[in-house]
Amino acid sequence: MHWTRHSAEQGAHLVAFPEMVLTGYPVEDLALRQSFVEASRAALRSLAARLAEEGFGGLPVVVGYLDRSEKAQPRFGQPAGAPQNAAAVLYGGEVVLSFAKHHLPNYGVFDEFRYFVPGDTLPVVRVHGVDVALAICEDLWQEGGRVPAARSARAGLLLSVNASPYEQNKDDVRLELVRKRAQEAGCTLAYLAMIGGQDELVFDGDSIVVDANGEVVARAPQFSEGSVILDLDLPAASPDAPEGTVDDGLTIERVVLSEEPLPAYEPELTGGYAERLDDDEEVYTALVVGLRAYAAKNGFRSVLIGLSGGIDSALVAAIACDALGARNVYGVSMPSKYSSEHSKGDAAELARRTGLNFRTVPIEPMFDAYMGALNLTGLAEENLQSRLRGTMLMAISNQEGHIVLAPGNKSELAVGYSTLYGDSVGAYGPIKDVYKTSVFRLARWRNRAAEERGQTPPIPENSLSKPPSAELRPGQVDTDSLPDYDVLDRILELYVDRDQGKEAIVAAGYDEELVARTLRLVDAAEYKRRQYPPGTKISAKGFGKDRRLPITNRWRETTS
Repeated sequence: MHWTRHSAEQGAHLVAFPEMVLTGYPVEDLALRQSFVEASRAALRSLAARLAEEGFGGLPVVVGYLDRSEKAQPRFGQPAGAPQNAAAVLYGGEVVLSFAKHHLPNYGVFDEFRYFVPGDTLPVVRVHGVDVALAICEDLWQEGGRVPAARSARAGLLLSVNASPYEQNKDDVRLELVRKRAQEAGCTLAYLAMIGGQDELVFDGDSIVVDANGEVVARAPQFSEGSVILDLDLPAASPDAPEGTVDDGLTIERVVLSEEPLPAYEPELTGGYAERLDDDEEVYTALVVGLRAYAAKNGFRSVLIGLSGGIDSALVAAIACDALGARNVYGVSMPSKYSSEHSKGDAAELARRTGLNFRTVPIEPMFDAYMGALNLTGLAEENLQSRLRGTMLMAISNQEGHIVLAPGNKSELAVGYSTLYGDSVGAYGPIKDVYKTSVFRLARWRNRAAEERGQTPPIPENSLSKPPSAELRPGQVDTDSLPDYDVLDRILELYVDRDQGKEAIVAAGYDEELVARTLRLVDAAEYKRRQYPPGTKISAKGFGKDRRLPITNRWRETTS
């Protein structure tokens, strides 16, 4: 309602909101719950009536929501109840036009074949004598369908509402896609994007409007909620605009709201191109937005982090302070007899720099009690320390109500370099999809950004410069167990993100023995990753919905 009022005050003639904005996206198996679908439909009707009551009945509003097909029962293999990823045009207190997404994505994090049945219309709404064709997200990403149909229908504008999740470098891909589709549709294209987060997904905004030649008219800021209002010079609807069936068997469904064209006027809002974030700022902002949305939407006000003095927990703490405010971030240093003085000092220095709440609780007395009852050596002794820290964090969480943030990065998760019920405990993993080399890069960027603003860099230089270590035995460093992160991360990117096998990775120039060892570590750690908390997805293939491998699996790249 707020943004509709704002748009109306700016003189808008058509207002649009993102894909499934009434329910959030994705809704996953809630789409299969009839009561949820009916609640979405009822909310849509209620919103239409409320808009009219508030004086906006004469302003068409496009809203994404969850619907169901009114047609006969779906065929075998289709979702029961035929739910649909839909959008509607609200006008005059009523739902005057509704339609469902035609192309359903079924890759990466998307399972829309599981939940939805496709739409089979080309919806067109005529506003002030201009035909506006409507589409939903994937309708642009796949060939055919509503894009060529919009050209066949001679639309003056193609409006696509979207919930396109963020990935690194996707903004460039998205821009080229929108430009290409505008040229194919033969009309101005408005690509309306979502901002915010839902579980591990984060949405970066980046709404784009291009003309029929693919030239950018306007591009909205990234990761910033707001309204883009434009004056567009659009062609009048053709007096002999086609009806019936067009491309891909889509049936034109046209609703005429107003035939009379607007009198010519000098445009006031002609567009603009918001400055792009650089790569590191973009990723860091995505991590902040993802954590902020997860905490807020799940009713959490504060977070708890185990501060080791290392780079991972330091970056997580900086992200948390930026997402929630330092007063809502609680850090605990839990030194053991193997913890170095500089690590304890680095944790305290991080707290001083950021202003987060800080305490120190040594685990040595608890460790000694366990060791007095159990004869543990080697890895079991090392992991006991990590599990004692995990137990302490969860105890404080239960007592004080903070959610625990897991500090593991993608490199560690990939090769299983984490302890179940130890450093892997938590409700959310902010850097779960960030490789170790990127952790260092993002930490340096955050410190640079602070210096440029005249602020204190949040991350101590010692946390950036010292060799990474779990400090679970004397003199331990990560490279005792793992290859150098620069090499490891490149191998992992090929195997995890690009699904390349051993031979292809070796052919890319990597040592065969090192590749075989790395791949064995990744394959053996699947059971650990299944038990790790969710975390913000920033890559094309994050652990979780993007990458689904069986735990019980005898296939090994190293023996093929």
